[in-house]
Amino acid sequence: MKKVSKTKIAHVYATALYEASLESNSVEKVKVDVAKLQELLNENNDFADYLENPLWSQKDKYEVLQKTSKLLSLRSETLNCLDVVVENGRISDLKLILNGFEKIYNCKNNVVKVSVETVKKLSSSQNAKLKKVMENMLGKQVEIDYVLNPKILGGLRVQCGSKMFDNSLASKLNYLENVMKGK
Repeated sequence: MKKVSKTKIAHVYATALYEASLESNSVEKVKVDVAKLQELLNENNDFADYLENPLWSQKDKYEVLQKTSKLLSLRSETLNCLDVVVENGRISDLKLILNGFEKIYNCKNNVVKVSVETVKKLSSSQNAKLKKVMENMLGKQVEIDYVLNPKILGGLRVQCGSKMFDNSLASKLNYLENVMKGK
């Protein structure tokens, strides 16, 4: 029997969730649900570890997800997907499924995700200007994830896919140091 990768399996669930939300005309609301779940999994390692741990029963995981979905006010489409994922023993792939949904959403809606490293949080006007510049440059809607990184000393480090624009003070100082050393 041919073994199927976790990524391909996660893509099937992500596609099913996207199509279900499309049928019920709730894609934007399900995207919000997905973002809530991604944030929970990224910020709470214990929760993610619990869902991935095979020692806990599917019934226990199902109950935890039911309670979590009520706390997060998740839509029925999202909850139905979670139920199927638990039922089929794929809850350990939840992060992959959520990331897959996000990729499908971004592709279908001409959205690109950009990571921006800064020393401090940008003001709302700076954020708006950066977003506008990035959208004009990329020709797509931009969704920015900010990362506070004091090591860059100042400026910005922007990453979009495999492309990086590094206008950080740390990078400029490093360049000057290399020039002075003759490298």
